Amino acid sequence: MNRKTNNKILVPTDFSDVAENALSHAVTVAKAYGNEITLLYILEEGILGGLFSGSQSDVMRDAIQAKLETKAKDIAAKNNLKVHSLVDKGKVYKTIAGIANSGNYDSIIMGSNGASGLDQIVGSNASRTIQYAEVPVVVVKQNSTKDSGYKKIVMPIDLSIESRQKVDWAIHLGKKFNSEVHVVYTKSSDEYLQRKIAANINLVNHQLKDSGLKYEVFAMEDGMLDNFANEILNYSNTVKADLILVMTHTEKGISELIIGTLTQQLVNRSEIIPVMCIHPHETGFNYNY
Repeated sequence: MNRKTNNKILVPTDFSDVAENALSHAVTVAKAYGNEITLLYILEEGILGGLFSGSQSDVMRDAIQAKLETKAKDIAAKNNLKVHSLVDKGKVYKTIAGIANSGNYDSIIMGSNGASGLDQIVGSNASRTIQYAEVPVVVVKQNSTKDSGYKKIVMPIDLSIESRQKVDWAIHLGKKFNSEVHVVYTKSSDEYLQRKIAANINLVNHQLKDSGLKYEVFAMEDGMLDNFANEILNYSNTVKADLILVMTHTEKGISELIIGTLTQQLVNRSEIIPVMCIHPHETGFNYNY
């Protein structure tokens, strides 16, 4: 998906339905880009040590490894892809991010059941993986059923320079999937802030126009800011989006109150549409298409 030399997608699995959805999503992307896929199963050390003896843990690991290898061979044969299997142990989110960061993977595609109650406060494995991973993370939910690629991409734009980096990714994905890009932003009653967001939108317009992709721009009213994540999801569902594209840690909108929360809210609340989370890179870098 990225433009690294090693074209590999890391797909964590526990053989659950939501993990199978993420794997199906990864297969679609891998076919489009010629990616290899690595299926990763993580044994949590604390759980193993507390419930099983050393020999029992070894037997369990061997059984999981065999099941994972069978799954990898089956996916490879059915889709004409290279699919590898890997069993490791440790904390789920740290292990996923560590393998992706050190193994030259260009992206992580993982399932998530979402978060509620206490999980929303302390963070799910998906949100923690997003925090630790240096590569893009696509979060797929159990209700995500479309496997036709990214025909419609929704991209919120805020005041920051980093927010415009999503445009590079939207174009990168859009050219591969012949996507229609939907730019979403919020108006402001503050004249200074409105000039800043208007300047960002103007630059985004130029980039998308030059790319040749179809695109639309939707402006939300200032009063919608307090519910920005829900408005993005409502809009995404209305246009039947296949992907929501966000930056991590830098989404600001007009209000400082939503710094650091928009990505988390979208990952938690998007029950159907996958969310792709990208870390900002140094200003001035651009992809070559």
